[in-house]
This record gives sequence, C-alpha cells and structure tokens, in this order.
Amino acid sequence: MRNTAKITTAVLATGALTLGLSACGADSSDADGPLIVAASPVPHAEILNYVKDNLAKKEGLDLQVKEFTDYVTPNTATQDGSVGANYFQNKPYLDDFNKKNGTDIVPVVTVHLEPLGLYSHKVKKADDLKSGATVAIPNDTVNEARALKLLAANGLITLKSGVGNEATPADITKNPRNLKFKELEAAQTPRSLDDVDAAVVNGNYAIESDLKPSEDALVLESPKNNPYGNFLAVKKGDEDDPRVKKLAKLLTSPEVKKFIQDKYAGSVLASF
Repeated sequence: MRNTAKITTAVLATGALTLGLSACGADSSDADGPLIVAASPVPHAEILNYVKDNLAKKEGLDLQVKEFTDYVTPNTATQDGSVGANYFQNKPYLDDFNKKNGTDIVPVVTVHLEPLGLYSHKVKKADDLKSGATVAIPNDTVNEARALKLLAANGLITLKSGVGNEATPADITKNPRNLKFKELEAAQTPRSLDDVDAAVVNGNYAIESDLKPSEDALVLESPKNNPYGNFLAVKKGDEDDPRVKKLAKLLTSPEVKKFIQDKYAGSVLASF
C-alpha cells in the first residue's frame, strides 16, 4: 500500500525543523541576505558546495547549503520560507507533491540526471532473477512508477498500456518471473539489498551507499528523453530573485559540468 500516512506524518513533523531553520537568523526572502538552499546530501549538496567554495564569491552570492535526507522537508521548508530554494527533485515528483500538498513550488533550471538502477547482492544479471524473487521498490508515487517502468523497459514485467506516473504493481499485466514487490521508503531501498533479491534504488541513495550506478547496476535508466532531471526549485514568485538567478547561472556553468563529469564518472549526468 502507499505510504500516505507516513508522508503526512513527515510533513507535520517537519514543523519543528523548519522553525529551527527560521530561527537561524537568515531571512530567505531578504534579497540582500544569504540564499539558503535545501538539498539531498549526494550529489546535490556536493554540487552546491562546489559552487559555494569555488564560484559563488566571484558572483557576489552568499550561498548556504542545508542538507536533508528525505524527500518531503525540502519542499515544505521552501514553501514556508525557511529556505529560499531547494535542489533534490524531478518534475513528475514535484507535480505530484504540489498536487497532494497544495504547494506552489516551481522549477528554475535543470542541472543533472541520476539514473535509477536495479541492484542486487545475490545475482549478477537481471536475467538471473529466479521465479518468485523479491524486488524492493520506492513507495512514493512517482518513484514507484519510475521503478516499474525501469523493470518494464528491461523486459522483467509488462505494464498496462498508457500507464503514467502513478503506476503501481496493480498495473502489471505480465509478470513472467512472478516477481514479488516490497515497497519501501526510497532511502531504505539500498539498505534492503541483503534482505531482498534485488532493489530499485534512486541514484543519490545509491551513491550514498557506495554503489556505482555506472558499474554496479544490473540495469540502468537511459538518459535519452528522460523526464527525471533534477533541478533548482523555488516557491512561485521567487524565480526572479537575483540570488536565485545567480545560482541558476552557476549551476549550469562549464565548471559545474566538469565537476559532475570528474567526480561522478557517469553515475550522475549533467543535463545542460
């Protein structure tokens, strides 16, 4: 079943955290103050910290990076103004989040793609998965659909024609290996690898867990025409904040492209 209750609880629980961020004294709406950006630790915060340490000062940008390990708090903090922007998500996820939570967060500029991958500690090839194998998949709406589409693209299952970003295991029309699905919070999928036969893992969580998507994935999402690029996002109306414009320019600079290429060696792909 979907983790709606868990997400709702997480949203409520973020109140104290976002209040804490507000209490730090930096007003994210002050165009003369620092720009605080919420980000997942890897690779988003790493990329932002590269910008902060190497590029921001020359552009007159005071950049502060706040790390979060979940996919809810960065958006709630952006919406309530505790941070001025976030960098962690893709468009289908944001669209779903805005719809479900009544938020009005918008993309500014797409920076990179983290290919979703299927990993295993028990088999070396996807074709080696046995009948009845258990596969862990993310339980949030968009990433679950994305995981199922990855499996379908590689012939492990067939999905109902025309299924979109709300696909669930109920939309599987053919399952020749009789795969079983274990729905977990996205951050938990790499930790499940010793307990399941395989797991579909988001790129940032794979890298954090010392997996190398370009080398370790049994199958990997194609970057071609991929809608899941990760972008800098702000609350609607803040797109013209001069600090946001400066950061958008720096995040799509040749220096950042080289940093991504050198540091991640194909496990993260620049989208500009």
